[in-house]
Amino acid sequence: MDVKKIIEELVDTFLKAGELSISLRDEGLKKEIKSDNTPVSNGDLEVNKFITNKISEITPEIPIISEETTDNKDNTNLKNFWLIDPIDGTYDYINDLEEFTINAGLIINNRPVAGLINVPAKKRMFYAYGKGNAYELSNGVIVNLKKKTIKNNKQLKFISYSNKIKPEIQKIYQSLGVVENVKMKSSLKFCVVATGEYDGYVAEPRAYEWDIAAGHAILVASGGTITDFNGNEILYGKKDLKNPSIILKSKNIF
Repeated sequence: MDVKKIIEELVDTFLKAGELSISLRDEGLKKEIKSDNTPVSNGDLEVNKFITNKISEITPEIPIISEETTDNKDNTNLKNFWLIDPIDGTYDYINDLEEFTINAGLIINNRPVAGLINVPAKKRMFYAYGKGNAYELSNGVIVNLKKKTIKNNKQLKFISYSNKIKPEIQKIYQSLGVVENVKMKSSLKFCVVATGEYDGYVAEPRAYEWDIAAGHAILVASGGTITDFNGNEILYGKKDLKNPSIILKSKNIF
C-alpha cells in the first residue's frame, strides 16, 4: 500500500469538500438533532458522501467507519480501516463560526498511519503519511511541520475544550508547568499543537475515535506525541469506538 500516494490523491478531494461545506452553509443549512442530542446538518451528510465516495474509489478494499453512518461500527475485528468525521465542530459549522474541520484517518494494524484535516473557514489544510511527513497547505504554500522551527519561550500554552478545567486535568497542567490554556473546538486542536502554535491538549475520556484519528496521525508525524493519562499508546478499533483519556504534546516540550 502506497500511503503517500493515497493521501496526496485525497488532498484535492478534501479541499473541494471544504468548498462544498462553505457553499452549502452559504445557501442555508437544514439542521436536526440526532438521537444522542447532538446537531447534524445536510452539510455533514453531503460532505460525508463526497469524501467517502472518493476514499472508496481509491481504497476499495479498506472499510470505512464514519460518524454519520452505521456501516462497520459493530465490526470488532477490524484492524485496517478509515475513520471519518465529515464535520467535526458541527455547532461552529451551523453557526457561521470558523473552527469546524473535515477529517479522515487511515488505521493500519489498529494504529493511525495517515490523516487529513481541512479547516475550510480558515483556509488551512493539514495532512500526514508517516514519521516526518506532516504538512500544512495554506495560501498555496506547503510547509513540513516536522522541519518547522518552533520558538520555545518556556511558557507552556495548552488548548482546552472547555473554560472549566476539571481537577484531574488541572493536576496534569501543574505537573507539566502549563501557565495558560485557550478554549478551542474540533480537531483543529491537534493541528495547532502539531504546528507548535500551542504546546498541548489534555482531555479525560470523551468523544469517539473518528474525532481524533486524523489529528493523531498528523501530530505524531510532526514529531509530537499522544498517550493516555498513564502514558499508554492509543489504539483504534475498540469495541465501543470511544476514546480513552489523552495527552497531546508538541515536539516543543521534549
